[in-house]
Amino acid sequence: MDFVSIRIITADVARLVEFYERATGVRALWATEDFAELKTAHATLAIAGTRTLPLFAPDSVRPADNHSVIIEFRVADVDRVYRNLTAFVTDFVNEPTTMPWGNRSLLFRDPDGNLVNFFTPARVRPS
Repeated sequence: MDFVSIRIITADVARLVEFYERATGVRALWATEDFAELKTAHATLAIAGTRTLPLFAPDSVRPADNHSVIIEFRVADVDRVYRNLTAFVTDFVNEPTTMPWGNRSLLFRDPDGNLVNFFTPARVRPS
């Protein structure tokens, strides 16, 4: 088994794809007007429209109603990324904060209200 992606269902695919392209710097690959993917070296963020739901299970997902998942991206410098995001992100949950385990973390919400974490891993200290 191999975990390959997470898919966000949204009522506005173009808006959410544009947001994630701008936030991550990754260009989306569009399959149809209802489905696009942002592929990184280790995972894929898929974004699909509500018209794709009948292909799976009607009424199984409610767009813009996520209260249990955090979408996480590792970045080289979370403080620098934060400065860039302030130009268009409107809902920051916190500013860059050093977590008790050492990671520097930034939480914000995408236009659908999904919680996103951009983080820079703790520096490994030589032993």
